[in-house]
Amino acid sequence: MRLLKTALLAAALAMPIAQQASAATPDDLLVVAQNIDDIVAIDPAQAYEFSSGELVTNIYDRLVQYDAEDPTVLAAGLAAEWQADPQARTITFTLRDGAVFHSGNPVRAEDVVFSFARVIKLNLTPAFILAQLGWTPENVGEMVKADGNKVIVKYEGEFSPAFALNVLASRPASIVDEKTVMEHEEDGDMGNKWLNANSAGSGPFELQSYRPGEMVRFKANPDYFKGAPKVEGVIIRHVAEAATQQLLLQSGDVDMARNLTPDQISGIEGDAIKVETYPQAAVHFLSFNQKEESLQPEAVWDAARYLVDYKGMTDTFLKGQMEIHQAFWPEGFPGSYDETPYSYDPDKARQILTDAGIETPITVTLDVINSAPFTDMAQSLQATFAEAGINFDIIPGTGSQVITKYRERSHEAMLLYWGPDFMDPHSNAKAFAYNSDNSDDNYQATTTWRNAWAVPEDMNELTKAALAESDPEKRLDMYVELQKRVQEKSPIVIMFQAAYQVAMDQKVEGYVNGATSDFVYYRLVTKN
Repeated sequence: MRLLKTALLAAALAMPIAQQASAATPDDLLVVAQNIDDIVAIDPAQAYEFSSGELVTNIYDRLVQYDAEDPTVLAAGLAAEWQADPQARTITFTLRDGAVFHSGNPVRAEDVVFSFARVIKLNLTPAFILAQLGWTPENVGEMVKADGNKVIVKYEGEFSPAFALNVLASRPASIVDEKTVMEHEEDGDMGNKWLNANSAGSGPFELQSYRPGEMVRFKANPDYFKGAPKVEGVIIRHVAEAATQQLLLQSGDVDMARNLTPDQISGIEGDAIKVETYPQAAVHFLSFNQKEESLQPEAVWDAARYLVDYKGMTDTFLKGQMEIHQAFWPEGFPGSYDETPYSYDPDKARQILTDAGIETPITVTLDVINSAPFTDMAQSLQATFAEAGINFDIIPGTGSQVITKYRERSHEAMLLYWGPDFMDPHSNAKAFAYNSDNSDDNYQATTTWRNAWAVPEDMNELTKAALAESDPEKRLDMYVELQKRVQEKSPIVIMFQAAYQVAMDQKVEGYVNGATSDFVYYRLVTKN
């Protein structure tokens, strides 16, 4: 039987991808094959992974949010309107009438106050996003208050209301149902354990079931304030292998495959399956932990930039999925720096190391997510870096294993990717160009801290100045300057910007995949 199954699988994968397609999923249910093993948490106060962002976006609402109709426009969410007072650093939100949680409880101003305070008091990974507004466990009760159907939000810091609104449109600003959550509190956790297996939102979908590393199932919210979703539910099946995703799409067992390789994409033929491409904000990088003495010399960083075969990868196994980009803010967004001065030049890399007196070979462990295209990228880096005597020992792991190791600063080299937490260049500038306290006990959800890089003080100061700058054009120029500095001299080698390709049944319409995982929407999907 094993031999028969293997033969059938090989035969199926050898066929053009559309040849076997036959819609077998229910008309009112969207079934997705996707690698979701990066999920560590789904409580919006803790969720900080790419896949968990999709879950939070489809389950919860925020006061203001980027929505499915146009993910580039900040629109009304649970707030029908708002009024900003820059002098008082205050924004007053008026809640919309009639919004309810999945439990049937009405959305109250008190729920908003609770949700924001909960994030700050739990102080889990994404709490720093809201803490940028000057909120602390001690003062958040004074900074966010309910007044009837209004929520009065105060903030502290040298930034404009526009920045504050973008913070409040971010993932941890999702509004949870206080009454339901606190019914499940354990040992003062404010419902954290329960919310990592259940949901308490008001969004277009309710979490019906979640089995880590196996499946997520949503059911439509018929009372959603923007109208019920077009499908009755969504099932996301965890399928790590791209080849298995391909087979499931071919056989009609799923409607959508989220992680096919470029070779698989290029093999799609016929009318049964289509491919949609979505520009992404994620940048992919190689980084070196500065706790490792052999990786501390700047010459190692400089040489590394000439040991990446950027074009070789994007012309082959990354074709259609990534483009060369060497700065931390993605192309296509205001303030991006799009120059790509580095190319593969092992002779130059060797000379840089020789001139600096660096003794080779250097052996370095390289952590990588054990799925395409990351394993292919790691093998390419292993081959090209060896040309200059830097030998990578590749350590594959699940997404959650790799990310957890990164947060612990226990890696040596890391191949990973980063997307903005909210749509403002400061989001990535703080991650790549700021680290004012590099101590082990000062955890920061930034790639600078996670690589133990003590950022030069002048760069820290420029990052703070850009955030405070009131002139929009001057502010963007400052972020360009920061990108140039990180590109030229840092232990973080930014290589690519993602372009996301999704294969789906021709019957699927209305799927929206914005520039980040927080902008993935199923509400408008139909299967005609």
